[in-house]
Amino acid sequence: MLFAAKEKGQGLVEYALILVLIAIVVIVALSLLGPQIGNIFSEISNSLNF
Repeated sequence: MLFAAKEKGQGLVEYALILVLIAIVVIVALSLLGPQIGNIFSEISNSLNF
């Protein structure tokens, strides 16, 4: 019984670490590609305005 509680806690920590790593990757990708994506949306917006 005591080992099950440790394993559940360990599993939660592993999931939390995975989520943190995914968040870091998303933040880095958005910071690098953000201006380019903004420019694309600006071009689309400008082409829609006549």
